[in-house]
Amino acid sequence: MKKTPLTLLAIAAAAALTLTACSGGSGDGGGSASKSGPNVPTGEEISTKADPELTKLLPEDIVDKGKIDIAVDIPYPPMAMYDDQNREIGFDPELGRLIGQKLGIDVSLNKQAFDSVIPSLQAGKNDMIMSGMNDTAEREKTLSFVDYTHGGFAIAVKKGNPEKITTQKDLCGKTVSVQKATVQGDLLRDMDCGINVMELPSDLDAQTALRAGKSQAYAADAVVTEYVVATTDDGNAFEIVRDPENPAGFNPVYSGIGILKDDTELVEAVKQALQALIDEGTYQEVLDRNKIGAYAVESAEVNAGSKAE
Repeated sequence: MKKTPLTLLAIAAAAALTLTACSGGSGDGGGSASKSGPNVPTGEEISTKADPELTKLLPEDIVDKGKIDIAVDIPYPPMAMYDDQNREIGFDPELGRLIGQKLGIDVSLNKQAFDSVIPSLQAGKNDMIMSGMNDTAEREKTLSFVDYTHGGFAIAVKKGNPEKITTQKDLCGKTVSVQKATVQGDLLRDMDCGINVMELPSDLDAQTALRAGKSQAYAADAVVTEYVVATTDDGNAFEIVRDPENPAGFNPVYSGIGILKDDTELVEAVKQALQALIDEGTYQEVLDRNKIGAYAVESAEVNAGSKAE
């Protein structure tokens, strides 16, 4: 089901232009939870049916608790945001509910700042992370990833591109704003060419830095960047740097659901639930509903990020 990487950015760009809401990322580490049971889809949200055989795969502690606690950084459009009833929508919340429905168990979507999502699992506050997290070798030391998308990161600049940034190398010697604890910061530092990586608490803070002239560029996952560019000031604030040598975005990576490595039973249950959603087509539906269908994976795999390196 995965589209060829050469089409990802172009398709996402076209899709993003249909969106109208403002974007942003939360820097709050709140513990507010919204309980969203297996049978409460609203509006046009996709739903599915429980598979009793998959329910049997759930670890005993999850069954006893009666729910899966999911850490989500909200808002981070189009991966996660709120609707006008303050309900969590976007790819991660909606896919999280689908996984809960397929496994026949409740889910609780818990707002968590991105830089604290892994500690929240280690502290037992949450069971898994659904927050557009890139699957990297470093993170795999702590987490197992059930990967659900594949794509690169993109660079945004002010409208008109006053700094004339046309390739990744043009960032050398400039200040680039990113959200704290994201892969983009590591990738930019690894270029070792004098880039000043400005790490800020939220994705919205990173966008604001570019808008205020505190940075000359902003970097995030391609689908997020496309959304930001298309929707901020109706597309009049920023523009995307389109490098013809990297049409899929820079450094394409897998992203997915993060679960502590020792929670092997939960990893297997979530993997099989995602595969069932892929097979029945609801996975693709929720991708398409959130305008990121070009980032689909063909099958549910664990730790595809390290396997691809």
